[in-house]
Amino acid sequence: MATTTTHRHSGTAEATAGGLTVFAAVLLFIAGVLDLFRGIMAIANDDVFVNTPNYVFKFDLTSWGWIQLVLGVIAMSVSAGLFARATWARVVGVGIAGLAIIANFLSIPYYPVWSLTLIAMYAFVIWGLCVVRRER
Repeated sequence: MATTTTHRHSGTAEATAGGLTVFAAVLLFIAGVLDLFRGIMAIANDDVFVNTPNYVFKFDLTSWGWIQLVLGVIAMSVSAGLFARATWARVVGVGIAGLAIIANFLSIPYYPVWSLTLIAMYAFVIWGLCVVRRER
């Protein structure tokens, strides 16, 4: 004999879920803006960054600038979808935040404090988007 139960969420749980999505959207937008500025700095004048001669993942800083710029623009556009509470934006937001964490990890020797700050921000974005279960 099988029984089925229906779960009803209180208004508090729904408000918390909406709040975490907005939190992730705002944080994704801010981190995207920071990545955008970082990309512009690297493209315009890569003398701002520390030069690390013996780093395993050695890349041209101008190409890193373009990568950061593109990731920042995509992150800002996905955050607009998160404000509209689109499901696709939650999935893409987790993916973009993951890619941005990898990109920031690889650029730690060039700008360590900013890289670690952005890694933490993107980790909170992933947490905010994954911790809440959507209503069926």
